[in-house]
Amino acid sequence: MHGVSVDFLLYSLGIAASVVCGATGVLEAGRKQIDLFGAITAGIAASLGGGTVRDLLLDREVFWIADQTYLIATIVAAVITFFLARRWKLPGKLFLLPDAMGLALFTVVGTQIGLQFHTPWLVASLMGVITGVFGGLLRDVLANEMPLVFTSELYATAAWLGAVGMIVMQEMGMGHVSSSFFAMGMVILIRLAAIRWRITLPSLKSGNI
Repeated sequence: MHGVSVDFLLYSLGIAASVVCGATGVLEAGRKQIDLFGAITAGIAASLGGGTVRDLLLDREVFWIADQTYLIATIVAAVITFFLARRWKLPGKLFLLPDAMGLALFTVVGTQIGLQFHTPWLVASLMGVITGVFGGLLRDVLANEMPLVFTSELYATAAWLGAVGMIVMQEMGMGHVSSSFFAMGMVILIRLAAIRWRITLPSLKSGNI
């Protein structure tokens, strides 16, 4: 896992994910009629929360502290989205597609970083899941909503399957760039298919406990 191309890939995907999740954080939390500060906070939580937890677990310098470009990109995306949403009425489900994209981007970044730290494949895949879903969980908690990851159609599951798919493809000899895009496609397709056909994991019913 060495080489300029891999580092550039991780950096590019990380910035893209920060922008996408910064925007989706505002779109999701905006249903609570938050102000500009609340929008920026929701965007930062959604965009940077998962990677922060990942870096702390790996004893790695927190990515957005090491490079403030991630933070700046997130804030800019959140502010632009806030004012767009104020000007135009946006469909309630508008955030689902970019949210799936952000999930895919951050899952790939987190898994690749886990592999760079030579963690076992299961740990690396969970680093991808944490990077992909924890920000959204934090966003929903701040917005006083039941976290999407606990109730929605395949969310963390889509991230984990994509992460494992990428690891398997790399073990089979596929390049890091190709396997990353393969994994992103997996995550997005699984997530959108689950939304379309309402595929969920079994859940506990309140009357059973």
